[in-house]
Amino acid sequence: MSEVWKPSVTVAAIVEKDGKYLIVEEHTTDGIKLNQPAGHLDPGEAPENGAARECLEESAWVVKPVALLGVYLSRYTSSRTNEDITYLRFAFVAEAVEEKIGQALDDGIIQVKWLSYDELKACEDQHRSPLVLRCVEDLRAYKAGIKPITPLSNVYTHPSVTNGPMPPGVS
Repeated sequence: MSEVWKPSVTVAAIVEKDGKYLIVEEHTTDGIKLNQPAGHLDPGEAPENGAARECLEESAWVVKPVALLGVYLSRYTSSRTNEDITYLRFAFVAEAVEEKIGQALDDGIIQVKWLSYDELKACEDQHRSPLVLRCVEDLRAYKAGIKPITPLSNVYTHPSVTNGPMPPGVS
């Protein structure tokens, strides 16, 4: 068998407050793009905790993940580097708890925005991936009673991930 396919696992917080969605404007290899607070799942981390961590690091918002919105698979080829990556994204519905005023944002984050659905739809060409709008549309469908979401109790992380020794080569 050839090399094992390993998509990049990412986590995202989909946060709606007063009819607007939490978005970050960030530098990417393809220029300035818009995205939900999202990033790679870290070793030793449960997915919902990773989504909350990424949200705090990228937007200075403390959030509480309340459900799994969905699991998304997307392929991306950088227009600048020609690198081909497949992302496996776990998107969590999260409630805004508190903004940490004055907290530094991750490198590459330009600013935090709260955008309406119409504003997001109007700038779709600036989205980091097609998953940005899809996740917002799925959250809207859930709130309209059209799409189910998965309770956090169905997202299981074995204690060996969060409490056990790290695998060799991982620090």
